[in-house]
Amino acid sequence: MLRPEAIESLFVLYRITGDKTLQDKAWKMFEAINERTKTRIAYAGIKDVTVEDVELLDSMESFWTAETLKYFYLIFSEPDVVSLDEYVLNTEAHPLLRPTE
Repeated sequence: MLRPEAIESLFVLYRITGDKTLQDKAWKMFEAINERTKTRIAYAGIKDVTVEDVELLDSMESFWTAETLKYFYLIFSEPDVVSLDEYVLNTEAHPLLRPTE
């Protein structure tokens, strides 16, 4: 549940279309993650997302803070915070300035 691929897809689609309903979907995703994985000190992975009675893992993958939260931040930010006309995001969601020539 902490993986970035779903929110990354929403982010890119939102930036392309400007469809505000995608921000609503992103917020619902964030609320669901917060409700299911937040612990007293961090966010935990889920052992099996296909079962209703979830078992939390005693770990938090680094991609949660490095990628997933970054995409949540960006989908609610103004487009010029990281303009996709000026930057490309690598596979770890790090913005890299695009060459001008």
